[in-house]
Amino acid sequence: MDAQHGPDGLYTIGELAQRTGLSVKTIRFYADEGIVPPTARTTAGYRLYDAEAAARLDLVRTLRELGLGLPAIRGVLDGGGDLGQVAAAHAEALDARIRILRLRRAVLRTIARKEPTAREISLMNRLAQLSAEERQAILDDYHEYVFGGLDMAEQPAAKIRSIRVELPDDPTPEQVDAWVELAELVQDPDFRDRARRMAEEGARAHAAGEVRQPGPEERRTAEIVIETGRAALAAGTAPDSAEGRAALDAAMARLAEADPAIENTPQGRARLADDYAVFTDARVERYYRLLGKVNGWPAFEPSVPAFEWFIAALRASAA
Repeated sequence: MDAQHGPDGLYTIGELAQRTGLSVKTIRFYADEGIVPPTARTTAGYRLYDAEAAARLDLVRTLRELGLGLPAIRGVLDGGGDLGQVAAAHAEALDARIRILRLRRAVLRTIARKEPTAREISLMNRLAQLSAEERQAILDDYHEYVFGGLDMAEQPAAKIRSIRVELPDDPTPEQVDAWVELAELVQDPDFRDRARRMAEEGARAHAAGEVRQPGPEERRTAEIVIETGRAALAAGTAPDSAEGRAALDAAMARLAEADPAIENTPQGRARLADDYAVFTDARVERYYRLLGKVNGWPAFEPSVPAFEWFIAALRASAA
């Protein structure tokens, strides 16, 4: 049996149990395992503990609650000796716990809002608890698959490969949704293959000297295509209708004026449709929208539907 009261500045095992909330039996176990040995002993052999030992016990309890085993805990404790180091490690462990709890709360809010399937719940919980490095590794793997081994211009490939996924510590349910969808998308074989083909075509065009830096002409032609497609979609105009043909003819006249390289003939329209189709894919645009939602970037209005309408109208008029 240990003494009931320690000398000034030291705790008996009973006092330490009251201070930490751990049982005397548990404290003895940690002492016997060498994890938190006594600071000193009385002349009668009773164990005494100082404030540093109490702090180490607090850290041990926190790490155990986080699911760490004794070998891992020994590693944490061996990394620091004084009270300041132990307190810093304790704070870091608590920060990790808080991040996990915030992510779990966001997952629960998502579940409450949309009633997902059991598979979606499992996926949300697993992906939300990945570390920032593990989440980034998923995106980096996708970028390597798409751009690896290709000789491309520094832009945009280098810029795209530098993009990071930064799910906040306290995400909204919408950000959890976006992260789950994004992770599934970049691991989808069909999407990865499509993105790779687009990158390969970009590399080929760059090697052939066919790539021009975006200038006023390119920006203006894109504006005309998007403006025309969006207006047609809003009005419910079919690409192969008389109204669609009239809208396309007016747009092509503007395009030819903005960029003399555009050939306003049936053959030229067919080639323009093929050129636009190479780099038009709703899933690619969805990828950037999801990435933006996860990272908290400003939302942007989709342009792919407008391009898809314009491509269909070009092909209908060239047929």
